[in-house]
Amino acid sequence: MKSRGFLLALIVAAIAAFIFFDGSLYLQLDMLKTNQTALADWIESHRLSALVIFFSAYVLITACSLPGAAVLTLGAGALFGMSWGLLLVSFASSIGATLAMLSARFVFGEKVRDSLLSRHSELLQRIDAGIMRDGVFYLASLRLVPLFPFFLINLLMGLTSLPARQFYIVSQLAMLPGTWVYVNAGTQLAAINSLKDILSPPLLLSFTLVGVFPLLAKWGLTVWQRRRLYARWKRPRQYDYNLLVIGAGSAGLVSAYIASAVKAKVALIERERMGGDCLNTGCVPSKALIRSANVKHLIDRAAQFGIDANVRGVAFSEVMQRVQRIIAAIEPHDSIARYTDLGVDCVQGDARFISPWMVEVNSPRGVRCLTSRAIIIASGGKPFIPLIAGLDQIDYLTSDTVWSLSDCPRRLLILGGGPIGCELTQAFARLGAQVIQVEMLPRLLIREDPEISEYVLAKFSDEEIDVRLDHKAVLFTREDNVQALYCEHMGQRIRIEFDKLIVAVGRAANTQGLGLDEIGISRRANGTVETNAYLQTAYPNIYACGDVAGPYQFTHTAAHQAWYAAVNGLFGCWKKFRVDYSVIPWVTFTDPEVARVGLNETDACAQGIAVDVTRYGLDDLDRAITEGAAHGFIKVLTAAGRDRILGVSIVGAHAGELLAEFVLAMRHGIGLKKILGTIHVYPTWNEAVKFSAGQWQRAHAPTRLLRYAQRYHAWRRG
Repeated sequence: MKSRGFLLALIVAAIAAFIFFDGSLYLQLDMLKTNQTALADWIESHRLSALVIFFSAYVLITACSLPGAAVLTLGAGALFGMSWGLLLVSFASSIGATLAMLSARFVFGEKVRDSLLSRHSELLQRIDAGIMRDGVFYLASLRLVPLFPFFLINLLMGLTSLPARQFYIVSQLAMLPGTWVYVNAGTQLAAINSLKDILSPPLLLSFTLVGVFPLLAKWGLTVWQRRRLYARWKRPRQYDYNLLVIGAGSAGLVSAYIASAVKAKVALIERERMGGDCLNTGCVPSKALIRSANVKHLIDRAAQFGIDANVRGVAFSEVMQRVQRIIAAIEPHDSIARYTDLGVDCVQGDARFISPWMVEVNSPRGVRCLTSRAIIIASGGKPFIPLIAGLDQIDYLTSDTVWSLSDCPRRLLILGGGPIGCELTQAFARLGAQVIQVEMLPRLLIREDPEISEYVLAKFSDEEIDVRLDHKAVLFTREDNVQALYCEHMGQRIRIEFDKLIVAVGRAANTQGLGLDEIGISRRANGTVETNAYLQTAYPNIYACGDVAGPYQFTHTAAHQAWYAAVNGLFGCWKKFRVDYSVIPWVTFTDPEVARVGLNETDACAQGIAVDVTRYGLDDLDRAITEGAAHGFIKVLTAAGRDRILGVSIVGAHAGELLAEFVLAMRHGIGLKKILGTIHVYPTWNEAVKFSAGQWQRAHAPTRLLRYAQRYHAWRRG
């Protein structure tokens, strides 16, 4: 901090001295022309000193962003000749510009970036990524056009993440044409009356055209790379489809729907059941199970509502039958019949890439080869199975296979403390199982704030759920028909017996059998298909979205990505859209529910973003009190001193529904003041959103103005 202040003081002192001693007077064209002969004579007799002084002065003036560089460049040609003048100015200007850039980065960079992060974190990350990817081309274009103030370019580039070495090299090369023009003009100084004589409109136009060259070069390089990428493949003369979608889960269904809506010819390939995980093994069945479990829990609490209810037990098989009935009721929404009516060709079978435009489909009816100009990989995900010794000897269940249960396990071990693990833990415990939940991390729901994790854990403890945190699973055994898990905990070996095991430690991308390696589509370290900001893979005509692409593995984000993938795939030759992850909400459907959008307090602290935290307790909400659910809280993060919402975390009943208004506000830039000024029906749960805004308003009340108001009212009373 001290060194930063010292450097800033030096720069300010240099600028002040320049102004105080009227330095601009010595850096004018008339002054140079008047003293040209005297200066040339002195340089002739003090050649080395003159070179050093001129070089140092040029670096200093450029580094401090002082005016006069143009006249100095002319002077280099007039006093040192074309060769020496060009050499001096070329290196001095590049060094000075780099010093100015580094100074701006050192003095202002961190503070400005912190300020921008608190307001536009997602935008700043995109800018940084763009600068790291294409910054060289943009800088070269700006340097080649003299219309752009070079000192401003230096300062702005200092606020980006462009490496100093790249900045120097590009500046050195790109400023050379302009430097040559000025130095050459300086050799003809007598014919110049003003700087306008140098940069005539035709010359400026020429420089502008030259400035476009780096961007044209970038485009040409992209075209060359694309042709090289596709060189080993034979492109079809015509295509069967405009769009081909692999996978009929959330991402695939939305992609196919969009394509059919804009009258494109589209095929949808699915190897198993339409609807994917969400309909068949994920969102729909799990929420149906949770609903039954919550009803059982509510009946257990009937006495709190003045009702005498005697429940003999849970008919678990009927609960699971209800789950299947609900799947069947929703199934028509995602059915082959519906999508066929929409104009989609639904193809059953295993898809495998033959080329960037051709997919082979292996089905009971035989093998078909389908061609398409654009292809979307939406093959979804599957439960991740960790490499734990002995696990392959256990007849374990996952979130995909748990729906085959007809009897509730007596002793159920659930491995995993994430959203899926927590939802299943509480649901099965409420339906009568003795549940032991094992998590290797120190808390549940690690992506949420610690206080929210503790809140959920306390609720589980109240329901007598045995949660084992900081327990690392190391060995599964089957001993005399008794299944057991050995864990490491605080240096000790813990043995846990169980009857059934559910593995719920996360999800993995479903890419097996697609032939991605054969055609050269790369994957990230976590197994998801690697895509760019437009959801394009290594091949620009092949896209990926949903769980197979990440980074968010939610049904709603899969549908969100599908819009970008479909539109880019169909219309990307004219206009491509970057996928927007700025406002991504999610909900964990435990009781209490946990809902979140944007930053939480943990992330804000880790990223060094200054925020104001507003907390509203749901135990204060009238509707919550009437429903016997007066527990939980809303935590809103806003930009420091402002009402702009950066993130919201909610734990409590109906948290998912309460979150929706905050999501809308964040997406469209609505602040807490406008939420506070909006009428909310009484008594509803949504009043909690307004009351949260009221909490913020009270914390940011204008205290000085209120003191004046108090005096005014006292005066009015006499």
